[in-house]
Amino acid sequence: MPNVLPILEFTLIPVAATLLGGVWATFRVPSALTRSAFQHLAAGVVMAAVAGELLPEITAQHRPSGLILGFALGVVVMLVLRQFTERLEERAGSGNLGLIAAVGLDTFIDGLLIGVGFAAGPTVGVLLVVALTLELLFLGLSVAAELAQSGASRGRTIGTVAGLTLALLVGATLGGSLLSGVQDFTLEVVMAFGAAALLYLVTEELLVEAHEVRETALITAMFPLGFLTLLVIEQLV
Repeated sequence: MPNVLPILEFTLIPVAATLLGGVWATFRVPSALTRSAFQHLAAGVVMAAVAGELLPEITAQHRPSGLILGFALGVVVMLVLRQFTERLEERAGSGNLGLIAAVGLDTFIDGLLIGVGFAAGPTVGVLLVVALTLELLFLGLSVAAELAQSGASRGRTIGTVAGLTLALLVGATLGGSLLSGVQDFTLEVVMAFGAAALLYLVTEELLVEAHEVRETALITAMFPLGFLTLLVIEQLV
């Protein structure tokens, strides 16, 4: 697996961000407005990764069949995962098991998406790492906040967040090894799948939760700021 090690090295960046979010929320839970601002920023960055990197790569292939197949698979997989995680949380009741399982699945998918990015090319992979780093920072923050509010100790909370990062590494390893060297039609399907999954992440997770609080003009502006930030990084890479 010659291409997996560099992918894992880059994956350590969102791993560190997840741990940072977990430690931050363990010692001081950020306000709802702060969390909403981070969600808007992360949503803008992820959307820019889709619009600026994945979509141009997909449309350059000029194969509608690959686009349709990959996008449909991405939507179906994300909807199935949503139903699965909701059932896990319902069965777990008021405990944290359902939350941890659901976040673990989300983190695993994020790892696979990093593999998708590097399958499309080093630049796409690096920019997806940047985009998902912000999303995973918030994810670690959210999990730690939930665990802290349920009465979990600091050590247990940080240990749980650290354990969840293993799912990210496993996903990146599988994505990097399985997708290494894919070309043409298969690559287009894989990239379309990644685009659908990321769009779902933005519209059905990040922004849905972000809108649970009353927004200010500054919070709303974080979305275009995140979008612009990744475009500028893209120009510099």
